[in-house]
Amino acid sequence: MAKVKTKWICQECGYETAGYLGKCPECSTWGSLVEEIQQNLVQTPTNVCFLNTQKPSLLNEIELSNEIRMSTNISEFDRVLGGGLVQGSLVLIAGDPGIGKSTILLQTSGLLCKNNKKVLYVSAEESLNQIKLRADRLDIRAESLYIYPQTNLELIKKEIENIKPNVVVIDSIQAIYTQNMASSAGSVSQIRECCNFLMQLAKNKNITVIVVGHVTKDGNIAGPKVLEHMVDTVIYFEGDKYKSYRLLRATKNRFGNTSEVGIFEMQTKGLVEVTNPSELFLNEHSQISTPGSVIIATNEGTRPLLVEIQALVGATPYPTPRRVTNGVDFSRVLQILAVLEKRVGLNLSKQDVYVNVIGGVEISEPAADLGIALAVATCARDVIVDSHTVIIGEIGLSGEIRAINNVEKRIKEAQKLGFKKAIIPNANGNFEEKIEGIEIVRVKRLIDAITSCVSKANQ
Repeated sequence: MAKVKTKWICQECGYETAGYLGKCPECSTWGSLVEEIQQNLVQTPTNVCFLNTQKPSLLNEIELSNEIRMSTNISEFDRVLGGGLVQGSLVLIAGDPGIGKSTILLQTSGLLCKNNKKVLYVSAEESLNQIKLRADRLDIRAESLYIYPQTNLELIKKEIENIKPNVVVIDSIQAIYTQNMASSAGSVSQIRECCNFLMQLAKNKNITVIVVGHVTKDGNIAGPKVLEHMVDTVIYFEGDKYKSYRLLRATKNRFGNTSEVGIFEMQTKGLVEVTNPSELFLNEHSQISTPGSVIIATNEGTRPLLVEIQALVGATPYPTPRRVTNGVDFSRVLQILAVLEKRVGLNLSKQDVYVNVIGGVEISEPAADLGIALAVATCARDVIVDSHTVIIGEIGLSGEIRAINNVEKRIKEAQKLGFKKAIIPNANGNFEEKIEGIEIVRVKRLIDAITSCVSKANQ
């Protein structure tokens, strides 16, 4: 009878120990160790068949194929990937349940087949009939798209060798398993072993492998952290469940920019690209200015994006005032409030402050600082910023407005959408071109920005 052993594995870093520990000694995460039963089997290592016998090559002698990238025919997806799918790469797509991961991959598979590519779609969570229903709804007709409902990695490998596809989609990595491991599907050992096999498969067979990953309640990819290290590209599918749009964001990309964002809108027949995202986020922006509402120009990768920031300031009935943020970093807002109080003289110690980015967009770059400060200041003093004014700038602790990058692109995007005035840092002195139809106001300090763009509210 096979000897059974038990060990504890950290879900975050893969650290192994013989007994339970409340805190992982490797990554210092509490409650991350899970118990796994390991059985001593006569193993046939999964990746022995991928033994690499290549000799070292000089960098200058390596020649690239003209078809190193495959376009998905979805420009927003190609933007996030850095220009298309790279042959022999391993791509991980993760997101909340129902966000549209399977939908976009099925759409991508259908479009790749129209480009004479052969795609094997391995569904470990849905039956053939369920996928056919979705394909009919999305109006996908493809001659070289193979659907394979399977969870066994060895059987999947056999079909890959028979079909010889250009692209393999695994939906999802948490649901497949290898017979060489005694643990159940979704465990740390299984995910690590299956991902390692798929990585070797992609590199040695020059097959592009796209893997779907589940996320935890905290929004992190389920399984060991090593999963993200092994793949070439990590893409998160984000979106507000109360809105129809979706954001595709790369957090790791060995073949492109990691700050690019693709924007889609979920419709009846699947995900549709949004060619002008600024219009999408401003379509409900009122032309009648109200206190606490400003428009900022943020940058997502190489794309400027105009979004609305709203602030609400009011007297608090509690001893400690509340600070609530949505879409911006909480500590950053606290820092801006401290600058407003110290450098501008705006007393917010007895005021509740709420800051919200309209549409559920997450903004992380400092260029939104000035917009947040003006939204809070105008609401606190019941004054308005003209609805045709766009705000751009980073705030320093001494109240100075610091330079930001790509200011010209941001202003041109605002000008395209009909904005008449732009507040920018004076430190962006290298920007000298005059853009017709928009007034450019340069400011050095926060107090200058407030005085240059606000007016008294309607009496």
